[in-house]
Amino acid sequence: MGIAPPGNDAIPLEWSDTKNIVWKRELPGRGASSPIVWRDSIYVTAYSGYGMEKNDPHSNIHKLVRHLICVDRKSGGVRWKADVPTMKAHEHGLTGYVHLHGYASSTPVADESGVYAYFGRGGIFAWDHAGKQRWHFPDTTRHQHTWGSAASPILFENLLIVHPDIETGALIALDKTTGREVWRANTGSGDSWGTPLVVDAGGRKELVFHHTDSYHQLQKGNPATVGAVDPRSGKKLWECNILKDYLCPSPVAKDGVIYWLGYKHGAAMRAGGSGDVTASHVEWTTTHGTEICTPILHGGHVYWTNEESGFAFCLDAKTGAVAYKERIEPKPGLIYASGVLVGDRIYYVSRENGSYVVEAKPAFRLLARNVIESDTSIFNGTPAISRGQLFLRSDRFLYCIGTK
Repeated sequence: MGIAPPGNDAIPLEWSDTKNIVWKRELPGRGASSPIVWRDSIYVTAYSGYGMEKNDPHSNIHKLVRHLICVDRKSGGVRWKADVPTMKAHEHGLTGYVHLHGYASSTPVADESGVYAYFGRGGIFAWDHAGKQRWHFPDTTRHQHTWGSAASPILFENLLIVHPDIETGALIALDKTTGREVWRANTGSGDSWGTPLVVDAGGRKELVFHHTDSYHQLQKGNPATVGAVDPRSGKKLWECNILKDYLCPSPVAKDGVIYWLGYKHGAAMRAGGSGDVTASHVEWTTTHGTEICTPILHGGHVYWTNEESGFAFCLDAKTGAVAYKERIEPKPGLIYASGVLVGDRIYYVSRENGSYVVEAKPAFRLLARNVIESDTSIFNGTPAISRGQLFLRSDRFLYCIGTK
């Protein structure tokens, strides 16, 4: 996760309004989701009509529209746009927080059959690559958190798997062709925003995820649970009570070891096992964490930025020992986007103070800071990397950054 495939060394180190921007495309609304690349199409979600101001009255919820936009990779032109009107009977206003991330926070996913998007209480949708809606799964309307939704859908074999923990307190697997529910694994009504991950544990596939009963339970000192189910059936495999945080970051894994970050804690644990593996599978824990950003695994180290403090971290992946904790300067302010690794560089995007490029080594070195001065909107989405180009979204534009 967050690692560009080989062959992307042409990604520019620097860009600005007048340098290394191939094209930019105005978006129909805001969004915290990331763009994705499928062949010669770029997909990105957005929302408009409601929640554009901090205290938009709930009586205006009927104006909410979510969008999926398909953009031509070469020209930046819009190939098609699908609009999803509000599910008025089910929607709630995200009072006080809507201005931070809104109603399009989950990143879509695509394969040869089409593109899939999760819109919180608006449901789960599938379109083909020509823009025709294939199906809609509406059963994600039971609960609502004032922070909204964030977990993104993933594909596994013939399944589309979503963790609408906030809305349903469950992991849900759908037949990707029909939208029919295949299995549902109840996790309770919790506070989890991280995207689940399929991990190979000695030949056994495990769908790992995070769940906690509620933020208030964490405040009482009750541990959060990370766990795994069989991705084909939803059958419970194991659980591990290691963190005392709600989680927005998604897990990452390598060689059968899973790495988790919470608000003020982190941990590494071995996949596999059954039942409660708290006493048997934990490799290390740390009091360093982050509220939003998913870490990067590279060269035996774990890298991330803290959402609030502006610190960049690097830990030894084997021991959890801190290689560095360095404050980024100039101060980035809040960071919602996760870092992306391109070769020997990590690109970190702040919400309001530009993008920072850091050397991917266990000694901190800032290589560049890039600001698009003409765009004063919020940058929440993690960039997408493909074929020597970086695709970056703000609340106003989608950018193609490259040398050609």
